[in-house]
Amino acid sequence: MVDQVTARQVVSYRPGDLGTDSNIPVTKKVAILDVGTKYNIARCLLNRGCEVTIYPARTKAEDILAEKPDGIMLTNGPGDPKECKEVIEELKILYQSDVPIFAICLGHQLMALANGCDTEKMKYGHRGANHPVKDLATGRVYISSQNHGYVVKADTIPPEVAEPAFVNVNDGTIEGLAYKNKKIFTVQFHPEACAGPKDSEVLFERFIQMMNG
Repeated sequence: MVDQVTARQVVSYRPGDLGTDSNIPVTKKVAILDVGTKYNIARCLLNRGCEVTIYPARTKAEDILAEKPDGIMLTNGPGDPKECKEVIEELKILYQSDVPIFAICLGHQLMALANGCDTEKMKYGHRGANHPVKDLATGRVYISSQNHGYVVKADTIPPEVAEPAFVNVNDGTIEGLAYKNKKIFTVQFHPEACAGPKDSEVLFERFIQMMNG
C-alpha cells in the first residue's frame, strides 16, 4: 500500500512553498522519508525554518545520509507495517547514523520493528480527533488526532533500546517511544493534524531542539 501513496521522485521545499511564510530564514535541513506523508508535516517544518526534501519510500538510507540532513522525519502511511520489509532494513541504517529522527504513525511502527519490537492489528483501531494521550515525561495529556489500525506491542519493546514515551489514556496502548542513547522519538498520533487538534504540534519544537543539540 505504501508504494501506491509515496512520492514518485525527490522534491524539495523552502519556506514560502506550500503556503508557508517566505520571510522565515532557513536554519535546518530535514529529510522526509515518505511512506504516505501529508503536506502539513512539511508545512510544520517549513514554518519552523527548515528546508524540506521529500524522498520516496524505497530510497536507500545511504542516499539520504549523503545529503547530510540535520534531521530525518518518518511519516504516517497506510497498511500493515510488517509489509514494508525493505523500508525497515533501511531504517536500521538510519538508526545507526546518529542523525536526529522524529517519526509519526506508520513511521513510528516501522522504527519500532527495525529495533526489535513487534506490532499487531488492533481489534478496534483509533480513528478521529479526540483521543487523549499522556506524555509520560511530563504528565501532560494531549488531545490528538489518530487514524491507525496497528499498534506497537508494549511487552516486546527491548528495555535497552527504547521506553514508552506516550500512552493512550483510554486503552493504555503505546502512543510513542523514546529511544535510549539516541536522538530519536516517535509518536503514533498526528501532531501535524489539520484542522487539529493542535495540542501536540509542540512536538515539532522538540524535534527542532533535538537538531540543535
